[in-house]
Amino acid sequence: MSATATAPTRDTEDGAAEEPGGKKKLLVVVLLLALVGGAGYWFFLKPGDPAPKPGEVVALDPIQVNLADGHYLSVGIALQLAEGAHEADGSKALDAVISLYSGREIEELAKPKTRSELKDELKHELAELYHEEVMDVYLTQFVTQ
Repeated sequence: MSATATAPTRDTEDGAAEEPGGKKKLLVVVLLLALVGGAGYWFFLKPGDPAPKPGEVVALDPIQVNLADGHYLSVGIALQLAEGAHEADGSKALDAVISLYSGREIEELAKPKTRSELKDELKHELAELYHEEVMDVYLTQFVTQ
């Protein structure tokens, strides 16, 4: 005959048997469910910051940028500001254009994919320089010679 060991039980007020540590286990399970539910809400259901609305578009005068091998680029840009943006000074934007395009090969700028990649890079740079007050950048003139 084999003997099986079981954990001792204790009687509750209503006469039912209760496992030792049963209330603690229930509390741990409830707290774990609350934690998982809260984390799920935070990451998946919580509304994020609303996207900024477009505001004024500020067109800057075209500038000439020196390219490689004696060529140049005449480029004009316009800045799409976020609604309520305070900064519309174009000097930082023009400096970023000069830094990004100077010294590039004319053949490189003739490729639509490269122009698009450079525009995306410029947009990212302007968002940082203007502390997210510039939402987009538009090329209003792009002439190489």
